[in-house]
Amino acid sequence: MLRKTIALLLLCCLLLPVMAVATEDTDEVSVTIFDSEGNDITNADAAADAAVPDADATATVDRAAPVYEPDGSIVLKLTFGGDFTIGDNVQTSGQSFFEKELAKHDGDVNFIFLNYRDILQNDDWTVLNFESTLTTSGRNPDKLGNDFLFRADPAYAAVLSQNGVECVSLENNHVLDMGEEGLAETKKTLLDTGVSYYCESEPLVFTLKGVKMGMLAYQTFDQYDRLFTKVPQDVQALKAQGCEVVVVSFHWGAEKDYYPNANQQKLAKITVDAGADLVVGHHSHRMNPIELYNGKYIVYSLGNFCFAGNNKPDDMSTFVFQIKLRVKDGVCENDGFIIIPSRISSNAKYNDLIPTPYTKPENIESVLSVLRKNGQKVDNPVEEYPLSWGDAE
Repeated sequence: MLRKTIALLLLCCLLLPVMAVATEDTDEVSVTIFDSEGNDITNADAAADAAVPDADATATVDRAAPVYEPDGSIVLKLTFGGDFTIGDNVQTSGQSFFEKELAKHDGDVNFIFLNYRDILQNDDWTVLNFESTLTTSGRNPDKLGNDFLFRADPAYAAVLSQNGVECVSLENNHVLDMGEEGLAETKKTLLDTGVSYYCESEPLVFTLKGVKMGMLAYQTFDQYDRLFTKVPQDVQALKAQGCEVVVVSFHWGAEKDYYPNANQQKLAKITVDAGADLVVGHHSHRMNPIELYNGKYIVYSLGNFCFAGNNKPDDMSTFVFQIKLRVKDGVCENDGFIIIPSRISSNAKYNDLIPTPYTKPENIESVLSVLRKNGQKVDNPVEEYPLSWGDAE
């Protein structure tokens, strides 16, 4: 009898786990586990798991941290695009073509970068000329006679940082379209979304991969006599502050010009002589040639990048400029450049606001031909316009 009782008890013990599963008990059970010293270690495993980074999580990148090459130098890959204009021309009535294109993409403003996002995210620093405003302010009363006054919803600012654009120039003839109040809101909106800016009154100084950078920007309209003196002083001031790389942007020239005038060329060379490591320009809405002067590149005009001012410009070709700068012991040297021949639209028939690199050889050759031809108008045109980094990348 005793043996039967013991056997029955053992059978019940074996069946208990099965019974627990079968009844699907969903009540939460709180269990406290102590170590040999009486410390609560209940969540120790969970804490250890939490300390392991999620493989799919986006890592925070410290852009200022030094990244050295085997020889002790630091290589910076910088990208420059031309005029970036989004939003509406408030001088016109009805729905703007920008809003119409936006509606085609269900209101997702990121459509602009569909064909450039990967390119701009694969560098160290991307700069565009932001030729619009991000504000709810009304028109600048001093500009009511202008045909074009641009204003974009401040919510659109995130399109820059979300697609690899870290910085914009705010020195152009449209930043005051909504007055000083509109410009102030534009600046705040950009900073709030993680995008840096620079203009004449606010040079940008920052550290990129361990290199101290300085960026300056100017409008030149009726200002050349003043700038011939001021720009060199500003460049030298940044160098004196320890900037190892100085980039200068100019909003200059005449609209639809394919090559720089004498004042542009004079100012560019003065800027390089003062110590600038790169000069980039915009405003003409047309691509201009590149000059190599005293070992430094002068990109006279980047043309448009994304342009909401016209749904069918008569020339939609452009290019994006990328350069690698090698810095060692405070000395900056060129480590090569490429251009990316592009159209400001993915559609050849009209401007759909999606900048798109050319792939057809005839389109690429057309861009190169324009640059070579107009390079004859400068003293030291580059000998070639490389399209790829070769085996190094």
